[in-house]
Amino acid sequence: MKGPLFYSKILLFGEYGIIKDSKGLSIPYSFYNGALKLMDTPTEKTIKSNESLKRYAAYLATINPNLVVFDVVKLNADIDAGMYFDSSIPQGYGVGSSGALVAALYDEYAQDKITVLENLTREKLLKLKTIFSEMESFFHGKSSGLDPLNSYLSIPILINSKDNIEATGIPSQKSDGKGAVFLIDSGIVGETAPMVQIFMENMKQEGFRNMIKDQFIKHTDACVDDFLKGDVKSLFKNTKQLSKIVLNHFKPMIPQQFHDLWKKGLESNDYYLKLCGSGGGGYILGFAEDFEKAKQALHAYKLEVVYNF
Repeated sequence: MKGPLFYSKILLFGEYGIIKDSKGLSIPYSFYNGALKLMDTPTEKTIKSNESLKRYAAYLATINPNLVVFDVVKLNADIDAGMYFDSSIPQGYGVGSSGALVAALYDEYAQDKITVLENLTREKLLKLKTIFSEMESFFHGKSSGLDPLNSYLSIPILINSKDNIEATGIPSQKSDGKGAVFLIDSGIVGETAPMVQIFMENMKQEGFRNMIKDQFIKHTDACVDDFLKGDVKSLFKNTKQLSKIVLNHFKPMIPQQFHDLWKKGLESNDYYLKLCGSGGGGYILGFAEDFEKAKQALHAYKLEVVYNF
């Protein structure tokens, strides 16, 4: 047995904002992936994965059958036979490790599943998102369902609002382009739940709520529009504003040792940093009009290019 591969994802824009109905843009990132497999020779890693699948299977059996029904008998039999999730997706890095697992299990065990091959109407996309949100909440406490959706469909997803999502195309990459979106490895594992908790606490303050509405969402929406239109000049202007807002208002989500680096980018315009997912560690997203310049400025860090302008 070897299931199909499911990719990691990157939420380019929309972190935290989509909780409050900002736009968002999520793209598959095939550099990392995962698949369901059966163990040949058990290792510590495969045994651990198998055991967590056992716990997860028990949870899946409790999901409202009006929403989705799983072939729990087959799932448990496969787990007993030594099934595990073989994944290269780093956990706690904001690139959707649990999303890929959710997608793989839905694909393999859901009954009457919505497939990638059919006409994906908005209703079908929302139904999938609702199912995935329920499935993934086992890992995060509260999930939008977007990570598994992206992983399952393997196409960019445009989030217009909570109830309005669509599959979208993004401008082709320029292989010889100077500009790039890239990932920086913070070297720290981040945890989603505590970061979302901080955000929710902050949302109780009127000043923070207004900043989210008037600044954060405004620039997030503009970034999504600019990216899809291929308006690089405007995109960098808005990304800079977004980077500034995050540095001023989302400090707890930025690992301490990156505060100065963040500021340097804004001052030099060599690169702009933003959160990748909930922050607190994992990857940090970088945007640079001249990637070579950014590479020099960030020479102490490992960078991975996600997209070329």
